[in-house]
Amino acid sequence: MAEKRTVVIEEKKGFSTGDLILVAVLIAAGTVLKLLVGTYVNFFGMKPNFIIASYCLAILLIRPKVWQGAIIGLITGAVCQFLPGTPYLNFISELLGAVCMCLMIRIPMKIKNIDVNPIVSTFVSTVVSGGSFTICLFLFTEADISAMVAYVPIVLCTAVLNAIIVQILYIPLKKVLKK
Repeated sequence: MAEKRTVVIEEKKGFSTGDLILVAVLIAAGTVLKLLVGTYVNFFGMKPNFIIASYCLAILLIRPKVWQGAIIGLITGAVCQFLPGTPYLNFISELLGAVCMCLMIRIPMKIKNIDVNPIVSTFVSTVVSGGSFTICLFLFTEADISAMVAYVPIVLCTAVLNAIIVQILYIPLKKVLKK
């Protein structure tokens, strides 16, 4: 008699080379877009944060473990140190945003067979990242409460724009990566 064969599917233990390349390319693209296009693309004074959108898209595509998502957030925070802005606060905000994204992608979200997870998880992760940045700005600088309150609509509008961008890019990139 023939022996029965069992196939053992191993869980991914780390980033594959392809995963690392995808994360690097998306974060680099987000950085370039923020530097070159970010000032020109705004809607009623609100603009997307291409860096947050890029790591949200990377996390959606590669589905890393939470600790791997934390690494993506820290790398993104390090990249943000080379951009104009408030130094060091991005380490905290991008770490929290990326970890939130890793947790959110594990929640099934469907409305009539349509996967709404990319749009919802990107929105929530952007709010977490932007909100934590705003809170840190208030705690670690001399910003007053009115400045913090002024950031709320900016964070929410940025979250909406990021969610739309990621939703638009997710489906075609997912199909390309399957090939």
